[in-house]
Amino acid sequence: MTQQVPLFINGEFVHSKSTEKMPVTNPANQQLLAEVPFATHEEVEAAVACAKETFKTWKDTPVMERCRLMMRYTHLLKEHHDELGELLAQDTGKTFEDAKGDVWRGIEVVEQAANTGSNMMGETVENVASGIDTYSYLQPIGVVAGITPFNFPAMIPLWMYPLAIACGNTFILKPSEQDPLTPVRLVELFVEAGAPKGVLNMVHGGAEQVDQILNHRDIAAVSFVGSSRVGEHIYRTGTAAGKRVQCMMGAKNHMVVMPDADKNATLNALVGASAGAAGQRCMAISVAVLVGEAKDWVEELAERMATARPGAWDDAGAAYGPIISKTAHQRVISLINKGKEEGATCLLDGSDVVVEGLPDGNWVGSTLFADVTPEMSIYREEIFGPVLCCMAVDTLDEAIELVNRLEVGNGTSIFTQSGGAARKYQHEILVGQVGINIPIPVPLPMFSFTGWRGSFRGDLHAYGKQAVRFYTETKTITAKWTHVEETSKQPNMSINLR
Repeated sequence: MTQQVPLFINGEFVHSKSTEKMPVTNPANQQLLAEVPFATHEEVEAAVACAKETFKTWKDTPVMERCRLMMRYTHLLKEHHDELGELLAQDTGKTFEDAKGDVWRGIEVVEQAANTGSNMMGETVENVASGIDTYSYLQPIGVVAGITPFNFPAMIPLWMYPLAIACGNTFILKPSEQDPLTPVRLVELFVEAGAPKGVLNMVHGGAEQVDQILNHRDIAAVSFVGSSRVGEHIYRTGTAAGKRVQCMMGAKNHMVVMPDADKNATLNALVGASAGAAGQRCMAISVAVLVGEAKDWVEELAERMATARPGAWDDAGAAYGPIISKTAHQRVISLINKGKEEGATCLLDGSDVVVEGLPDGNWVGSTLFADVTPEMSIYREEIFGPVLCCMAVDTLDEAIELVNRLEVGNGTSIFTQSGGAARKYQHEILVGQVGINIPIPVPLPMFSFTGWRGSFRGDLHAYGKQAVRFYTETKTITAKWTHVEETSKQPNMSINLR
């Protein structure tokens, strides 16, 4: 009998009554792993009602008790790190090492959630006027929801609910329906860590369930990571319903290569940053901007990319795994073909790659295009596959102008040995996350994930101090107390002396 992915409502895993289900398959071989139900309207309502009721008491739980829950959770996640990595690898097709990295980057955010007490400290000024003091508190906002994508089924849920819950909120998690098994295991470990009933709830589904969350009057805020198309809808719908919304969305990330860069390190970084995780990450490098003489490195880049091959999660020699679904695979292949039709030079074509023993997998080999122009589809669209586009410019100023012209601004990097060039680039570039001789500059969780422009909608970013602000509201108190000399020597018998 096929495994049924459960919902999690009021501290219990429950089987959905829904008749609408979606198969969960291993993208390396199409093996059926489970079926995920699309929660009924009543089941989503029950999850929200439970979270709303639990918030009444959870918000008053001492902050250090909430932080200790995250300490216990961190310990369990580390203890089960490899187990989670193996489950995630089979769920998504990622290589084992990549899957373990997904888990570990999530654990690092939970470690920061255990420090939430420090980040929730307010401000105070004594004597703002004669005998009057003003001080502020950060207070939780209520029931919040997280809608997470397929490509990081451990890391991105762990970006959201641990911080939100540590701040005193309750949470509704709607993970990707394409790989829900890892989030289920994360929830199991959260329960084992001692999470009270109702603090975290999980429902599954698609557009209908998302819209129910976005329009629900008892949900105060929504966090989202995913495509730009869906993100724009979530931001418009959620804000129209009066919610606080943060949407981390699509990208087209450039690496600018100066001719003075360390050639060996730069080429290796380009291969890993473009083909790693099959290119299915919003911080992947998908465009190499080769400045001046660096354009002559393209042939050697093609040679190195040819050695990065896809394979199964337990293939130690594989550089990355399959594309998540047949539909996504067909889209990547279609864009590769369109790049050829539009006149780009395909130096390395991975559209017909074969992985021995796994003929049904969603495989795409490393693909490299040269002579790419800004008008081409492979440049304008986020491919989300192991495809790298090379563009040549004469100067750093031209490179900066090229990157800033694109409407998205998630991540970028520059490889150079010139401090002056790096300083100019980081100052003038209109992108939220910049790497200097670092190909994928994802910030550690004491900072925040800060995409700009078309890559983000909202005011406050994910994790770090900005996430604490997103999941809390500021209350400011102005107080005046007048000291009165005690005039009576008679004891006040109403005082409780215990």
